Formats: sequence, structure tokens, C-alpha cells
Amino acid sequence: MINRIIVKGYRRFGTLDISPNAGMNIIVGDNESGKSTLLEAVALALTGKVNGRWASEELSPFWFNQARVAEFFAKYGTDDQVALPEILIELYLADRDEFQRLRGVHNSLQTPECPGVRLRVVPSDQYAEEFEAYLQDSPPAILPVEFYTVDWRDFADNPLTQRPKELAASFIDSRTIRSTSGVDYHTREMLAENIDPKERARIAIAHRKSRQELTEGTLAEINARLAKEHSSLHDRPIGLQMDQSARASWESGIVPQVDDIPFAMAGQGQQAAIKVALAMSRTSGTSTFILIEEPENHLSHTSLTKLIARIEGLASDDQQLFVTTHSSFVLNRLGVDKLVLLHDETPAKLEDLGEDTAAYFRKLAGYDTLRLVLARKLALVEGPSDTIALERAYKDATGRLPSEDGIDIISMGGLTFKRALELCACLDRQAVALQDNDDRSQAEVLSEVDHLLVPGKRIMLVSDPAKGKTLEPQMCSVNDDKTLRRVLGITDRAKPVTWMTNNKTEWALRVLDASETIAFPDYITEAVGLLR
Repeated sequence: MINRIIVKGYRRFGTLDISPNAGMNIIVGDNESGKSTLLEAVALALTGKVNGRWASEELSPFWFNQARVAEFFAKYGTDDQVALPEILIELYLADRDEFQRLRGVHNSLQTPECPGVRLRVVPSDQYAEEFEAYLQDSPPAILPVEFYTVDWRDFADNPLTQRPKELAASFIDSRTIRSTSGVDYHTREMLAENIDPKERARIAIAHRKSRQELTEGTLAEINARLAKEHSSLHDRPIGLQMDQSARASWESGIVPQVDDIPFAMAGQGQQAAIKVALAMSRTSGTSTFILIEEPENHLSHTSLTKLIARIEGLASDDQQLFVTTHSSFVLNRLGVDKLVLLHDETPAKLEDLGEDTAAYFRKLAGYDTLRLVLARKLALVEGPSDTIALERAYKDATGRLPSEDGIDIISMGGLTFKRALELCACLDRQAVALQDNDDRSQAEVLSEVDHLLVPGKRIMLVSDPAKGKTLEPQMCSVNDDKTLRRVLGITDRAKPVTWMTNNKTEWALRVLDASETIAFPDYITEAVGLLR
């Protein structure tokens, strides 16, 4: 298994240092946080390839971290000149028997006798003069990758020319599946790996024989006619024959099928599910690395449920999975305790999350856990009416809605504050929680979560028991009766607290839209001050 991943200078990563989980890794983060880049980097170091082509053939100026490229060109020729941008991807492997031939000391951490692989993209010594001439000619701020070389080695410093057999890897990117295009390289490769050498030999012989029969049959008749018609133009007869070279091998001509339909014509969701099953079905003694990009794409909720169940069922101790997702359902079902959060090149993991809490989220799979994980500023409230009241109080104080200041107000929706705050504590996340007292003392309510609270970082505010046990009587206690009746639009016969209790979301919406000044309980006003 991969114990540590170091990425330097690749795409958006200046420096990334991450220690993945041994089995499942659910990688989440905001857009442009580098989730896809991380999977791509791991695949590149494992296989030396991108989309089935060698890295040297796909090398692009935009592989390099653009901040470092800009800094290099800005400082070139000055006293502050920095080194040419390079790329480094290192995978530090577990100290297991099958990885021993990859063992060595040639790694950036200088870890002694550690198995692993590294891929570097560095300036080529052969083109040093050409590179210097390019830089002297006032070039655009873009690196000439023609003068770079891809150096792929194990930690013993042995050059790698093909994927080490110990590092079996599969990359499933459901975002880029196209039903109308040909079968992608990865699918064909996964299928081919399920065919033993004797079967491959039989297929190759039959394929070559069929192509030769076509040459000696139908094409022979055509060639005879061509030779006769063009004899006056050429000394030697010209004709057609089936290609028998390596590029016309059976692997490139045979495509998978599903129920007698070519795989590429199957539905996109079905393609994604089949790819996952193929990747995870290999249970040989060697370790397998499965990289899955956004499995929720193209799938209905029912199909996604089946796919996640299949991933759970097929996962084994000899496989390490890296799954990127934007789906809380995927995160909850596969295990929120397996989360790896990417944010500003600083990965966070939920190593201290209790097993009971992970199981709790698994059962509450529909809860929007990703909002909790990704929010920069967070307020936790009990329900929709609390959310709306806090929004109005914040707007009254600032002139803006909380969302305009990057504050996410999340309703518990059945989740307990203890579970939510435990998640925040594991991520060292700031949060303000607002809770009804429910006829209990504030000290009693706080005692349930006190171990998760940190002054100035995670704070819980509880309503005053003297002013009512829920938000509705609390609002009635700080607003006069006439004002509330006008804002709520209720008759003189209706009792505000009763009407509000029976119409929780409706009263909050009317308060939100009201033009009159509204007062709010102290704990809400205090929350606004903290969030500001």
C-alpha cells in the first residue's frame, strides 16, 4: 500500500504531502482544490502513463505549477533568480515483501531503505545550451517542454520503462465516459488482464489467421483487378493486404460487449459500474490501487446505491482505493472516517473520529455531510426556522445575508449537535452552534458537548430557559405583541406563540420579509457577533 504521497510543482500543487489510509480514501474538497490532480499524480507515478500514453509523449507546459513558472520568468536574470521549475511525484510504499525490489534511499525525504517509486520532470542535460538560448531571447512565460525529460525510477534508483508488476493500478474516470466514442484504453487494459497467456496466444493466432484469410480471399480478387488496370503505370503490381504489424494487434481491434452490445454503446452509468467491477475483481496476491473519479456521475440514486454497495462488497485488504466525490451520499456510505480533505495544499483526515459516529453517518447516508466538511464559516442550528431567523438577524446587523460573507448555516435535519461538532473537532473547524434549551438548564445542554468545544473556535449558545424552551416563545419574549401580529399577519384572536409553533417555517419566512424592525433573543444576537 501507499503510505505517503509527495507532489511538488505539479499543476496546482506547489507542495503536497499526504499520508493516505491503507484501504479506503474518500477525497473531497472545493472546486479546484486538486482532487483530480492528486489521482492523476498517483496514476502517473504508478504507471508512467497519462490516458494510456507515456508521460514523455503527453508532457505539457501546463503540467508545471504556474505560480512557480511565473516566479521563474519574473526573477530570471536578477539577483533573486530561482531554479528552473521541476515536477516531482513520489509514492512511499509499505514495507512488504512484494515491494522489496523497489527499496532504496533515493527519495526526497532521504528515508533509508524504503520501497517506492518517483517520477521527475527535469531539464534535460542534452539541451542545456538550447534552453539557455531560449531564455536569452525574451521568450513568453511558458516552459519549452521539448528541453525537459521524464525520469521515472524506483527508490533503488533503477530506471523504470514499464509499470512494475507489483503496482497493478486501475483508473476509472466516470466524468469522461462518452457512449459514442471508442472503448477507452483503461477498460480494454482491465479486460485484457483477466485473460491468461495461453488464451491470449490463441486469440492472437486466430486474429492473424483471419486477417491473412481476408488478404488471400476477398482482397486477392481486388488486387488482381488493380494489377491489371494499373499495369501500364507501375512495373510492379500494387494492391491491398491486411495489416499484420503490432499496431494491428487483436487488442486494438477487439472491444468489450455488454449483452451483445458494444461496451461504448452502453449507457454511461452502466459503463461506470462495469469499469469499477472490472477494476476491483482482481484478487491476486499483488497489491492493487483503484482510482475512481466521481462515481456518482451519470447514475440515478438507485444505480449509485448499487454501485456503492458493489464497491463495499469488492473492496479487499489487498486493495487501496482513492475515490474523489462531490456526493455526501458516497462519502457517508463508504465511511466519513475515511475522508481526506484537500484545502490549500493542506490535507486533513478524520483519524480521531469515533467508529460509532462513522456508523451513524453511514446510516444517515442522505445527510449533506459535505456541507459540514467544506464550509469555511459554519453555523449549526436545529431547523429551518432557526436558519431563517439567524439569516434575518445577520442581515439586520450587517446589511448582507450570511452566504454573502461565506457563512454556511446548516440545519441539523435529524443529526445531533454532538455528531456534527465531533466532525468539526476532527477537522479543527470553527463553528457556532445554536440550540434550544428544551426546558433544561444551559449547563446541562452544554455538558453533552463540552469536550468538543474550544473558546473562540467551537462555541455552543443555548437559549435562556426563563424565556421559553424553543425559538417561538423566545421570539415572543423580546418582541411586543402588536409588532408580531402585524409582521405575522394574524388576527387578534390568534395567539402568536401558538400560531408560530404550529407554523414554524411560515412565521420565519414572514419575519425574513418583514419591513419592520424585529428583535431577536440574546443567543441569536451573540451568534451574529461571533460570526461577524
